[in-house]
Amino acid sequence: MDLLFENPSNPRGQGAKNRSFVLSMLIASLFVKGRLSLAPRTTRHEIRLRLMNYCSACGAPVSKKIPAGDNLPRFVCDTCLAIHYHNPKIVAGCIPEWDGHILLCRRAIEPKSGLWTFPAGFMEIGESTEQAAVRETLEEAQAQVEGISLFAVLSLPHIGQAYLVFRGPMRSLDFGVGEESLDVQLFSLAAIPWGEIAFPVVKEALRRYVDDMTRGVFQVHVATLPDRLP
Repeated sequence: MDLLFENPSNPRGQGAKNRSFVLSMLIASLFVKGRLSLAPRTTRHEIRLRLMNYCSACGAPVSKKIPAGDNLPRFVCDTCLAIHYHNPKIVAGCIPEWDGHILLCRRAIEPKSGLWTFPAGFMEIGESTEQAAVRETLEEAQAQVEGISLFAVLSLPHIGQAYLVFRGPMRSLDFGVGEESLDVQLFSLAAIPWGEIAFPVVKEALRRYVDDMTRGVFQVHVATLPDRLP
């Protein structure tokens, strides 16, 4: 296998953050494999609404109803009348580049532990999408990127997520394993381990990246991904 600039690493992954990211990606993998489906006449909005039982403001029980002036069911507190909105999560990721190679991480946590992905995770309050992508790259691959540019906006409405994938050059060959990675390596495009990519959305982003690199022209990709990808 064509692996250049390999950086040996030791298994790690304890104390991983982003528990909701792990849960949502597990749900996504179950949808893709056909092990999780929706009951007849049950919308995806409703299945996500089932996750709340109590008001986060006062602790009282909540009821699912359509508030006045709205057109979708929300959780409304029966006591303080607070309306709780469940909105899609934004995942920011980055494809780090170095001399015709890209940096990938082998996951140390479930779901898909042991499989490969580019650095990605949920945005934090108070940071921009670019800052989130740079931070995730540093946290998961111990690598610094600069001058990143938006590469793809990939929506996953079936799990309430939107991926903003950036690309950009690494500042140096310094990289290593983060808390959520078993290994971090630079791959040539010909050596990308397609059969060991963690999630369909990651594989789709990488496929589009390779296509653009082959043509020699990069564009911003905007797409909505179905429940299952070929």
